[in-house]
Amino acid sequence: MNAVLPRVLKSAYRKEPLISVLITMGVVDAIIGGFDDSWSLFAFGLGTAGVTLLFKVWRSQQRRPIPEEPVVQHYLPSRSSTPTLPMLTITKKKPPQ
Repeated sequence: MNAVLPRVLKSAYRKEPLISVLITMGVVDAIIGGFDDSWSLFAFGLGTAGVTLLFKVWRSQQRRPIPEEPVVQHYLPSRSSTPTLPMLTITKKKPPQ
């Protein structure tokens, strides 16, 4: 779990940095307000995190992912530009007598 959490957080911050920062701020405010018995800070933190999560869900519903077609990369042409070589046949020579 220790190795998974930083990867998830890094990928979330890279994809949508503004939303991730707002969620982090809201959660931190809610934690500080909860421990400090400041209910206004707690409510503000929960509200900030909740509105940001709703905005993120709304945005993901608005844009549909476009299915990407895999790009096929050919390193060699499908046909050779030179004609095929004839088959070699070995003629059997009779040994001298």
